[in-house]
Amino acid sequence: MAKLTRRDFLQHSALLSAAVAGAGTLANPLRAEEKTAKKGAASEQLRVACIGVRGRGRDHIKGFAGRHNCLVTTICDVDLSDDIVGPASKMIEKAQGSAPRIVQDLRVVMEDKNIDIVSIATPNHWHSLAAIWAMQAGKDVYVEKPVSHNVHEGRILVEIARKFKRICQAGTQIRSSSGMRAAMEYLHAGKLGKLQVARGLCYKSRPSIGKVNGPQPLPKTIDYDLWCGPAPKTPLMRKKLHYDWHWIWDYGNGDLGNQGIHQMDVARWGLGKNELCKAAFSVGGRFGYIDDGQTANTQICLFDYGDAELIFEVRGLPTTKYQEVNVGNVFHCTDGILVCPGYTEARAYSPKGELLKTFKGGEDHYGNFVKAVRSRKSSDLNAEILEGHLSSALCHLGNISYRLGTAQPFNKATQPFGDDKAASETFGRMCEHLKNNMVGLADATYMVGRHLKVDPTREMFMGDKEANAMLTREYRKGFEVPAKV
Repeated sequence: MAKLTRRDFLQHSALLSAAVAGAGTLANPLRAEEKTAKKGAASEQLRVACIGVRGRGRDHIKGFAGRHNCLVTTICDVDLSDDIVGPASKMIEKAQGSAPRIVQDLRVVMEDKNIDIVSIATPNHWHSLAAIWAMQAGKDVYVEKPVSHNVHEGRILVEIARKFKRICQAGTQIRSSSGMRAAMEYLHAGKLGKLQVARGLCYKSRPSIGKVNGPQPLPKTIDYDLWCGPAPKTPLMRKKLHYDWHWIWDYGNGDLGNQGIHQMDVARWGLGKNELCKAAFSVGGRFGYIDDGQTANTQICLFDYGDAELIFEVRGLPTTKYQEVNVGNVFHCTDGILVCPGYTEARAYSPKGELLKTFKGGEDHYGNFVKAVRSRKSSDLNAEILEGHLSSALCHLGNISYRLGTAQPFNKATQPFGDDKAASETFGRMCEHLKNNMVGLADATYMVGRHLKVDPTREMFMGDKEANAMLTREYRKGFEVPAKV
């Protein structure tokens, strides 16, 4: 297949940009009902475009190229560096025998009527809008976690999928693990008694990203306007453009929405809750170094569901495991605990610590998605977009509480979680963790977030205009997520 040359791309992109400038959504999107699923049988090939091929996008390529009777015809990245698009193109050619075309503007992908599936592995601030544009253009979507950068756009994403009858899978691949699915069935069947506390843990070392004194040069191979997209277009104020955006609020959601979203999803899955919590509260800070990162590297979030609670911990400094887990989940029940130390396994223990049952096994999350694309049944999806939205939204609620907090000194007389024993015990361990990393608590402060009451039906905060304003963002012209569907 012939590649799109840079000259061809620039000419096409100029025309396309003129057509969509100020539109708010993709200009003249195809009506999904006019583009019926013509690719039903397994014998019919599905054509895939992968948007974002530097990090997780490489895994998307492995999931689709030459597999499940899919053909990756297009890769799209705002950075046309040979170090990024070159290896991705070679991976695809090796897997399926034909190289993809390479484009820089994702709107070119949306206008291509020959593309059936769009997979999205961009920075977080692009996830929802790219998926929305793709579904408006009649394509099915696999979108990375978190599926949104804020609560509002995640809800719009769900409603767009419903309106246009598209298949949309969240990239929370633990949902496809046969071992974890069996463990959840065991938990939901009450084999360990009543579930009281669901824990999510993200103990993952994150070193300093450094500190700069002024705007940094941008790679000559990148279209920075497109990179920013829905987010503010501001000078680059960190050493690395790529990846370190995770720790900048305009683009990322901290480790709560990076690695942690996987474990947040499993925690909510274990609770069996298909709505947001009744209240959210978070404490923490960025400790151990001074750098350009803005998000917390040490954080505790408490989500109250009334009959049970979800406690989430983020630790970016070196730490010891909790109940055999660094990155995973622990479910505390009246008759034992369920420990999930990874993506594909879990172990159930009695109150005395006796091993009761082991669960193991994985599955192909991309294959599950393709199955649903062919069947046209969203019920075939293991991580249907609503699941992705609810779990991503919990991350956002925790971060909103944290960002609206006030700095307070560490004080033994003050317990931020009051008489909540499980959360207070967690806070005590967090303090010990900081001491072990040579953080002098006597001179340090931490953010004590705002206690937020949540209306889970309306997905809004009750009586808090400032917090409700943070459920969405101001979008740049031409990159707006719709206010409603």
